Amino acid sequence: MAAAVKTSGGFCNTQQQWLHSTRDLFLHGSTRSNAKECKSRKTKKPTSLRVKATSTKVELDFNDPSWKQKFQEDWDNRFNLPRITDIYDLKPRPTTFSLMKQRTPTGDEDSTPMDMWNGYVNNDDRALMKVIKYSSPTSAGAECIDPDCSWVEQWVHRAGPRKDIYYEPNEVKAAIVTCGGLCPGLNDVIRQVVFTLETYGVKNIVGIPFGFRGFFEKGLKEMPLSRNLVENINLAGGSFLGVSRGGPKTSEIVDSIQARRIDMLFVLGGNGTHAGANAIHDECRKRKLKVSVVAVPKTIDNDIPLMDKTFGFDTAVEEAQRAINSAYIEARSAYHGIGLVKLMGRSSGFIAMHASLSSGQVDVCLIPEVSFALDGEYGVLQHLEQLIKNKGFCVVCVAEAAGQELLQNSGATDASGNAILSDIGVHMQQKIKTHFKGIGVHADIKYIDPTYMVRACRANASDAILCTVLGQNAVHGAFAGFSGITSCICNTHYVYLPVTQVITAPKRVNHKGRMWHRCLTSTGQPDFR
Repeated sequence: MAAAVKTSGGFCNTQQQWLHSTRDLFLHGSTRSNAKECKSRKTKKPTSLRVKATSTKVELDFNDPSWKQKFQEDWDNRFNLPRITDIYDLKPRPTTFSLMKQRTPTGDEDSTPMDMWNGYVNNDDRALMKVIKYSSPTSAGAECIDPDCSWVEQWVHRAGPRKDIYYEPNEVKAAIVTCGGLCPGLNDVIRQVVFTLETYGVKNIVGIPFGFRGFFEKGLKEMPLSRNLVENINLAGGSFLGVSRGGPKTSEIVDSIQARRIDMLFVLGGNGTHAGANAIHDECRKRKLKVSVVAVPKTIDNDIPLMDKTFGFDTAVEEAQRAINSAYIEARSAYHGIGLVKLMGRSSGFIAMHASLSSGQVDVCLIPEVSFALDGEYGVLQHLEQLIKNKGFCVVCVAEAAGQELLQNSGATDASGNAILSDIGVHMQQKIKTHFKGIGVHADIKYIDPTYMVRACRANASDAILCTVLGQNAVHGAFAGFSGITSCICNTHYVYLPVTQVITAPKRVNHKGRMWHRCLTSTGQPDFR
């Protein structure tokens, strides 16, 4: 959530283009500015430039020598973690989490005393959100705050177990809920949350069945959880607790939390679920309840901002790559074969981009962040025609939200409030058939939609490790007294972020960044506009 930049003076140059787009680039990884529009305007002599930037809570004037200090103060304020001690005057107690407790003292003077075990994270520990110092706003993938691309430190709280905790483990009732759609790794996180809670000494652990619906639907009873019960659930895909979209009003959920005497709630889900978790957190604070609400980011789309990745993404890319490989084999084996694969990506094209890169077999990758034309001299269909002529076959990968402007919008939404997208895959399949029939060229189109196969599989090794750490850190965060936070990975480090900072807008592929440029180099596709 960097600054949205304002300028005075009517001139058009590279710096002005950056000024108009820097907030979108910093927030969403993409810009919405139109360089062609800028070029078409008559250039005027530059007037004196006075640049301002508006962040969430403070307006910055870059001519002010202390703007960096003001930005960092605002950053620290926004990324300060909410705690139950904000509403309760609680004294901490020594943690019950120590892996040294299972070791037998040897009496050796050189042995490390239990109270000196260095496995804890200090409350003042921070990790840098960004580590690249860009020299110019025109650098590939640049994320700048001011026109000079000054280096500004952006620190976030490091995750992990603390020496002091704010709950008595034997008095805690902890609940786990999985919301939204399926995602590889859900069972891995459930398993690790249970394991870690028991390590602290918690004996009352329950699962809420079928998402937030489990808080109000009659006949859905909470499920007691233990290490023995969840020991092997990671060997299967899906969610051991079940999932659903939507749910009751926030007040009704918190009513149920109070009635059940829940002290810790672990919420596994994506953007919408995080927004729900934040609403629950706010309502608990409003009622002055000693309840820690901790989220764990789950989405194969990898579209939650500020994080390196969300769990399930790596597995989704791996499974999507298999679908692309199948499309490649089908297309190559057919006369004038065209393999068309539609992958998930409701608001971003990360799966399509990474799967195209990893497979190395894609000729055209289409994502929602980059507009394209199907028809015309520079359209996708004309390019496919050239690929069939030159190669004899081709493979196309399209994200589900790509090209929605080419389709009729129904305006309908699902139970989570997400817009129901028109099917770009089927649309492209029909357009390709019509185009090649119209020019009298045979084309054998193989259309593959692996959506539910990608979502339902078991987590791969990379995601399993990520799920393990995120689940453990979620429990550490709750015992440390944090609430309204999410456990995630940023800049390769495991950290806690306030949920409020990750629900502002979906993360999107930066079409001016290096990764998208790498994808274009791999596919060799032109600009379809």
